[in-house]
Amino acid sequence: MALRADDLIDRRRLRRKLTFWRVVAIGIVAVGVIALSAWFYGDDFGGSTVDHIAKVKIEGTITEDEELIERLETIRLSSKVKGVILSIDSPGGTTVGGESIYEEVRKLAADKPVVAEVGTLAASAGYMIASAADHIVARKTSIVGSIGVLIQYPDVSGLMDKLGVKLEEVKSSPLKAAPSPFKPTNDDERAMVRKLILDSYDWFVGIVAERRKMTREQALALADGSIFTGRQGVANGLIDAVGGETVAVDWLATKGVDAKLKVVEWKDTERRGGFLFSKAMAQTIGSALGLPAYSGDVIHELGADRLFLDGLVSVWHP
Repeated sequence: MALRADDLIDRRRLRRKLTFWRVVAIGIVAVGVIALSAWFYGDDFGGSTVDHIAKVKIEGTITEDEELIERLETIRLSSKVKGVILSIDSPGGTTVGGESIYEEVRKLAADKPVVAEVGTLAASAGYMIASAADHIVARKTSIVGSIGVLIQYPDVSGLMDKLGVKLEEVKSSPLKAAPSPFKPTNDDERAMVRKLILDSYDWFVGIVAERRKMTREQALALADGSIFTGRQGVANGLIDAVGGETVAVDWLATKGVDAKLKVVEWKDTERRGGFLFSKAMAQTIGSALGLPAYSGDVIHELGADRLFLDGLVSVWHP
């Protein structure tokens, strides 16, 4: 019995030692991976540690995006970024979302040369953001324009009548909570909404005229909601040149940026964020632990997030 007790004590001591050294080894590996990620991605895992041209993709439906604004600010403050390419592929989105990103791009352009490279589409709020750049390039068959603002809402009053459903309400004033999908819009409500639309539209036309060096009359002639190909955009002064990333880099070279610098994409830190800190890694670990996967990215990729836009929108197709 004495031998068995001693054996048990020795085994427990050995297990403690093994556990200690395992923890130490995991800690060393974790520190090494963090250090490697910091070296590879640079400060705050944002970009390269050498001089480069930063590329930022703005894709999908545009809404208020705090992460993107913070990323643009980090790029502005980085001494390693010598020029910026905004790669835009968006049908637009909320007017406020476009406005907030527009203002951040203008702030960035005050410190570094910024060129917008349009992919398939830069319409409405997407074009609004592109106009904040110092130069815009697009493919010959890219779609640009759709300058305008809208509000859309359903009228389900006919369906309610068929179902025998009535809405009772008590309001402080006739225009409160108007327009409503539960009753037809009257003239006063429609006039109120139109004033709202025209005020934002006036601002949008103003920045197009200012940024594209047009008279207000010229901007208004293009701001009827029409869309244009890249070639038409050049002819109408909405973009500056036809081409892709190479043309964008060539323009940056005219602003003193070395055309031989590597173009480095600054990605969404929530989606990339390094090895240990990426959303993909978190979802992989969650799946391994049997946790449910998040559906937000799937909704975004399917474009269903457009269904939930609120307020004034500047979008080609809601």
